[in-house]
Amino acid sequence: MILTDTHTHIYSEAFAEDQDEMMQRAIKSGITRFFVPAIDSAYTQSMYAIEAKYPNHVFLMMGLHPTHVKENYKDELVHVEEELEKRFRKDSEKKFYAVGEIGIDLYWDTTFLKEQQEAFRHQIQLAKKYKLPVVIHCRESFEEIFEVLESEKSDDLFGIFHCFTGTIEDAKKAIGYNMKLGIGGVVTFKNGKIDQFLDQISLDHIVMETDSPYLAPTPYRGKRNESSYLIRVLQRLEGIYQRPAEEIATITTKNAKDIFGI
Repeated sequence: MILTDTHTHIYSEAFAEDQDEMMQRAIKSGITRFFVPAIDSAYTQSMYAIEAKYPNHVFLMMGLHPTHVKENYKDELVHVEEELEKRFRKDSEKKFYAVGEIGIDLYWDTTFLKEQQEAFRHQIQLAKKYKLPVVIHCRESFEEIFEVLESEKSDDLFGIFHCFTGTIEDAKKAIGYNMKLGIGGVVTFKNGKIDQFLDQISLDHIVMETDSPYLAPTPYRGKRNESSYLIRVLQRLEGIYQRPAEEIATITTKNAKDIFGI
């Protein structure tokens, strides 16, 4: 059984002491592909380092995380553009597989809403330029996210709504913008709510993720998350959809391949 973690921060400081052990646990669990989102320029070299260490397993994204959109966001966007350009030259052996994670986060701070909106829109346009999917971070901001997506709606806009936590109406709207729903640890929470309607959403629209080291699934909630815990997400989806784990793994892995172009 092959699984894909479509969103994991494996370069995080949280794994500084046992990164290799964590990766081996995941690989032994059947997780063979790790899609790694960017945060800002401070993490770029750490991303490249783990890609070099696990070239057959790690696939990178490039982007500016909405919570890191600050006064210097234009400089950070220049960095994103420069890194994308480097890897899309004909002589480059490496590439990026998405622009992400990008979006709007109004949970922690609303100070830079205008700048977040501008950065989100700009990076969607970069994704279109390079024919890449977008991986969207949305927290307390569905209305604002959908407003930008509506203005950028086109056949070449597609991707993943990472860590989806909305309503069934939000889910259907996201799917309408050519987005898959990234389902992670929240689906195992008693108060997660998405488990109450997810069976009404076809598995064709679902990909699995951990968002490690964040949002560990039950029974690890509140502790450090890691990619091997994707098995817990799979087990919960098995219960929700009443379909074999192997079938869910096959469908969600195919969905990830389709999105990321692998």
